[in-house]
Amino acid sequence: MTTDGPSGAETGPDRGIVAPAGTLDSRGRRCPLPIIDLARAFGSVVPGDTITLWADDPAAGPDVAAWCRLRGQELVAVRALPAGGEEFVIRRLA
Repeated sequence: MTTDGPSGAETGPDRGIVAPAGTLDSRGRRCPLPIIDLARAFGSVVPGDTITLWADDPAAGPDVAAWCRLRGQELVAVRALPAGGEEFVIRRLA
């Protein structure tokens, strides 16, 4: 688990977001590696739980949204990271 992203105090309360099952740090990795990282780790997430992906690849936003849509999962939140890049919170629905 990484620790250099936003803390709960920085992001504020989000309705329906619980502590993630894990955080994937894919910063510095280019397309398609952040999505491959997400897909590999997603198998260990139980339905209802979330996983967080940190990525700084400009293609990550559209890629994560498309991956969630095609896999029937929920993209709960997208936030800017203080050190650059974005944080994606994905909930496993099934």
